[in-house]
Amino acid sequence: MPYFRTALLLAVMTALFVAVGWVIGGAQGMAVAFLLALGMNLFALWNSDRMVLSLYRAREVDARSAPEFVGIVGELAQRAGLPMPRTYIVENPQPNAFATGRSPSKAAVCATTGLLQLLDRRELAGVIAHELSHVEHRDTLIMTVTATLAGAIGMLANFAFFMGRGRDNPLGVLGTIVVMVVAPLAATLVQLGISRSREYEADRRGAEICGQPLWLASALGKLGMASGRIPNAVAEANPATAPLFIVNPLHMKAVDNLFATHPSLENRIARLQEMAQRMGNDASDIDPAPRGAAGPWAAAAMATPDEPRRSGRGSVPSAGSVPPGSRGPWG
Repeated sequence: MPYFRTALLLAVMTALFVAVGWVIGGAQGMAVAFLLALGMNLFALWNSDRMVLSLYRAREVDARSAPEFVGIVGELAQRAGLPMPRTYIVENPQPNAFATGRSPSKAAVCATTGLLQLLDRRELAGVIAHELSHVEHRDTLIMTVTATLAGAIGMLANFAFFMGRGRDNPLGVLGTIVVMVVAPLAATLVQLGISRSREYEADRRGAEICGQPLWLASALGKLGMASGRIPNAVAEANPATAPLFIVNPLHMKAVDNLFATHPSLENRIARLQEMAQRMGNDASDIDPAPRGAAGPWAAAAMATPDEPRRSGRGSVPSAGSVPPGSRGPWG
């Protein structure tokens, strides 16, 4: 049912694009807009990852340049049964993350430097597991296509104001103005409808992948406080990409209403806490890896509660003892 609804919403967004073309040039404009929408969907299908990564000037990293980050991604991808995605870092102080790519085999996971500095290893694992859930369900492709179409509808609607006054315009000047306002708004609502439904599912599946819902809940709490204070200039200039991120990168209050890019963090955290209770987890559980698996958590999983749990760059405190605003092993 979620996939049917997503397909339906994508069809609605394509229809909006075609409708704006009809306003600009009647039947001929509608045909041209349909071909453009088809071409843009195909272009986004094959180039979505490069488009977004280039926009944010993401830098690809590997096990040598970012061993702990890449190790966490690899361990969680293995747990999820996914191919190892490419890993990227964006030089941006706002703590955030996103995934992109048309399929699991072509996926990329990207974190900002602010995220790596703010979160501890367990919280980072929760965030990465969330992003891998998007990869698993191919939300990365869906959200990039909708971001492309939503941005194009806005530009086409503005174009309609200048080109939609000719004799082929079936609605006249007043109708053109209405379309300029309604079409981008409707496209935004469709995009947000897709995004918000996928975020709840990614939280749930991400918690299953890492085995600890409270890790992601703790991360979301920190990200919510920090992202509202620290701007993301690229996202502000390209708001259609905002739903790609794990938390809203734009400087507006995210609440559960029609215009929110994400579900409210309070609701997401509450759902994760309820999930943790059902699973019988608490913040002291520390083993996200399969038994016997080697990985970035192996030393921590072997430590006793009274022993310091060490990473390559210092101790990793238990989830219950992480002070608000503390910096992780990358800080």
